[in-house]
Amino acid sequence: MKRSTADVEARSVAVIGMACRFPGASGPDQLWQLLCDGVDATSETPQDRYDVDALYATDAAPGTIGSRRAGYVDGVAEFDAEFFGLSTAEAVELDPQQRLLLMTSWEALEDAGQCPEALAGSRTGVFVGNARADYLEGQFRKGLESVSPGYYHNFRSMIPARLSYVFDFRGPSVLVDTACSSSLVAVHSAVQSLRAGESPLALAAGVSLAFRPDEGVMMTQAGTIAGDGRSKFGDANADGFAPSDGVGVVVLKRLSDAIADGDRIRAVIQGSAVSNDGRSGGSLLNPSVAGQTEVLRWAYEDAAVTPAEVDFVEAHGSGSPNLDQAEFHALGEVLGEGRPAGDRALVGSIKTNIGHAEAAGGMAGLIKTVLCLEHGQVPPSLNLTEPSPSVPWERLPLTIPLSLQPLRPHGRHAVAGVNGQGASCLNAHLVVRQAEPRPADHAETRWYGPSAEAYVLVLSARSPEALDELARSYAAYLGPDGAGSAYSLRDICFSAATRRQHHPYRMAVVATSHQEMVAALGDPRWAATLSPLGDEPAALPAALAERYRQGHPVDWGAVFGPDSRYVPLPGYPWQTRRYWPGERTDEASDGDLATAVLREHARSSYSDYSDSSLLSEMGIDSLARLQIILKLAGEHGYDVEAEELAELRTVGEFRKWLHVLEAQAA
Repeated sequence: MKRSTADVEARSVAVIGMACRFPGASGPDQLWQLLCDGVDATSETPQDRYDVDALYATDAAPGTIGSRRAGYVDGVAEFDAEFFGLSTAEAVELDPQQRLLLMTSWEALEDAGQCPEALAGSRTGVFVGNARADYLEGQFRKGLESVSPGYYHNFRSMIPARLSYVFDFRGPSVLVDTACSSSLVAVHSAVQSLRAGESPLALAAGVSLAFRPDEGVMMTQAGTIAGDGRSKFGDANADGFAPSDGVGVVVLKRLSDAIADGDRIRAVIQGSAVSNDGRSGGSLLNPSVAGQTEVLRWAYEDAAVTPAEVDFVEAHGSGSPNLDQAEFHALGEVLGEGRPAGDRALVGSIKTNIGHAEAAGGMAGLIKTVLCLEHGQVPPSLNLTEPSPSVPWERLPLTIPLSLQPLRPHGRHAVAGVNGQGASCLNAHLVVRQAEPRPADHAETRWYGPSAEAYVLVLSARSPEALDELARSYAAYLGPDGAGSAYSLRDICFSAATRRQHHPYRMAVVATSHQEMVAALGDPRWAATLSPLGDEPAALPAALAERYRQGHPVDWGAVFGPDSRYVPLPGYPWQTRRYWPGERTDEASDGDLATAVLREHARSSYSDYSDSSLLSEMGIDSLARLQIILKLAGEHGYDVEAEELAELRTVGEFRKWLHVLEAQAA
């Protein structure tokens, strides 16, 4: 079906923000550097996942795993519980998939310049691809006696629900499980929701963290795991895929709305499609060329793109010989139609760098694709030393880049495809194009060039420590070698004031240049004074800075005017701690039993509460009371009636009650 240009634009969806955690990369910038440098980020399996020494074997004996390597995200136990209003007890019990997804989603919203507070109550949609519940199943394996009511929170359906609850999003909140194509199907679902007007904004995500060896043992028996722990896409020695962790989030908005709202558009999703192989593959798990060919044709039809115009495809590219062969044939058939002789599309796979993040694997491919379109380059695929003889390379209009290659779209925006397949026989394909280049920045961009005006830079955080760290990151950002040196001071200050959520701990500094602002941020005295470098700033900026520091509202839109624009800024500095079952924190062991119990269940700093504070204010709800009863009975042998605890209202009442309980037991 031929679509008009206006119809294509009306149906297009903008990627306005993204964030990720993949092996070797804690964000998109690090991921791009890793890809350009050709880094293999897979590694030996750490002992805190499972004992690979006890399970590894080369002969695929029953109960063994055939690879010592995979892709692992660092710091999976680290979490800023206080930021999200969770107690120590809640954080320990909560699946790390939810914890990391919370922080990554916040980062993606910040990257998009979307204030969560302003989105609260909106019909923002959440679509999350996920296929693992290792943490919950590991807890169940400890025995039925250890089952806690808090485990309710770790059912997989709660993953998107957690995001919707924390951010107060009222739109669709859906878990998508189509195996390895889950996160691309989540993006497709988000695109459909946006097109239908169901959601004005959507978060699409993929998350997968492996904490047990079961699937690896199963894949070893099936012969689908790579023996050396590396995905070898298109190679004659490809022997399966390397599983990996992954968390990725993109923020999506209708293109017309993103343009109207002045958002930074990182790329445009012009079309998408999903399909199932049906019986075309001959058996349920057998890859189907027909099924993949169909989804490619449907996606490019939906996008009104001629497949011959596609410049780059991020393949599913798992390194499984059968899957790769079918994918190459399908891509060659569809992309080759009408393509000029000698014009070859680049085809790569991020799985050769980081492994296959399973339900989050498609999201890794999408984020890589957006980065490729932004930079106009395609990084090399790894582990290709001998092209597979089962692929007719000479007849395919496809090339796997072995070094950093430029995109050459021949006088138009570059077009890319992102391909995904699932063991569920569910195929997905996205059609993504380059965004329009942003206009040149304002004239006063140069770092040493002062502007004619003084501007207010406002920073805030949820703790003094985070605020100090944020000030240091802004000083680096604004410095001559920082990313902020490319943007005007006005746009930076406008973005910080209007596109960031404002927290209780605040700082505001005034300056007329990047250099002055760096000096102000680098000296802690400027958090409490009005003028940088000893010069008296204009009265209005000084008054606005003071008003902000005191917590009063400011109409920043009126201050900066309509021609200011959003530019990317440093992200929130997480103040993380380690939360893991069976590990006691230093805080939890401090003080008497009452203090330890209350501190464990407080959802913010325990020092913020007095004996007159309500238990409900601390976050001790009905579920927390049940957990306290179980703790007192299990660890201390106290016979506690639920009705007794339910009658307590304040911290002081709880202390007295527990002291009486201890005295009676003694």
